[in-house]
Amino acid sequence: MLKHVLDIIELLDRPQTGGELLADHLRAVHATAAAQAGDTADAPAGVRVEVTTLTGDKGSTDFVAVTVPGRNGRLAGGDAPTLGVLGRLGGVGARPERIGMVSDADGAVAALAAAAKLLDMHARGDVLDGDVLLSTHVSGWAPTQPHDPVPFMDSPVDTLTCNHQEVSPAMEAIISIDTTKGNRLLSHRGIALSPTIHQGWILRVSEDLLSVLESVTGEPARVLPVTTQDITPYGNDVHHINSILQPAVATTAPVVGLAVTAATPVAGCATGASHESDIAAAARFAIETAKEFGRGAARFHDPAEFARLVELYGPMTHLQSLPS
Repeated sequence: MLKHVLDIIELLDRPQTGGELLADHLRAVHATAAAQAGDTADAPAGVRVEVTTLTGDKGSTDFVAVTVPGRNGRLAGGDAPTLGVLGRLGGVGARPERIGMVSDADGAVAALAAAAKLLDMHARGDVLDGDVLLSTHVSGWAPTQPHDPVPFMDSPVDTLTCNHQEVSPAMEAIISIDTTKGNRLLSHRGIALSPTIHQGWILRVSEDLLSVLESVTGEPARVLPVTTQDITPYGNDVHHINSILQPAVATTAPVVGLAVTAATPVAGCATGASHESDIAAAARFAIETAKEFGRGAARFHDPAEFARLVELYGPMTHLQSLPS
């Protein structure tokens, strides 16, 4: 996995970075693995790597979407559930204000590295049960914005647009990976899991996903504190830890945030602040969760308990939208 992380960083850490550059790399990974496997691999067709460029008031960014079909996934007419893996960020670079790849890029690197590894596995015949849909966006010229306690990266396009491009109705559960270093809530370098967010509810932390996290890191699981403010849409003038849980406002599926964290507050626009081993751990968590989720061995939440909460206290879906 670390090799894929290093390859992705090499492509992102340059002024000329862009979606087509990343897409060509991912296609080459799949093609090379398929050529090396020859006729020994038994992988279903349907791999897609797509790029969409969108322009906003603050510039443009390239959305990269990767589809890795499963052996018994929905795309093949099977019943294995589909996992979404999103790399959340404002931009991978803050040029011309800052030179180099910024800390905020970690989510994109993790999602793209996970995609590369899954494409390599798929071409060689190591095909997961369920489909995996991965998406992120790439801009080396994104703006910055003030934030307490350290500055954030801003995005060339708004969060609503990001959600529209990245969150698919086909996703039956979502892992949202985001750099989450600009705070004093979790003073630990590594990765941390959020509680499950589902239709406006902050649910208990998934025991299944905690097990995956501890297996991947070899350490006790760290849990990211989440507040009601964090799961509401951007644009309501309240404080958000960052955009890690913004996908939860755009889906009926359960969402967990996977935070790449630091022991001290680090600005999202800081360069030289990404730790490759931590990013690799985040990517491995996504892949191991995809394996377990697709075969029905990992649940993001307890549907019966969720139904009981709604029965007792009513729906909380109003938290998924801005007040009219």
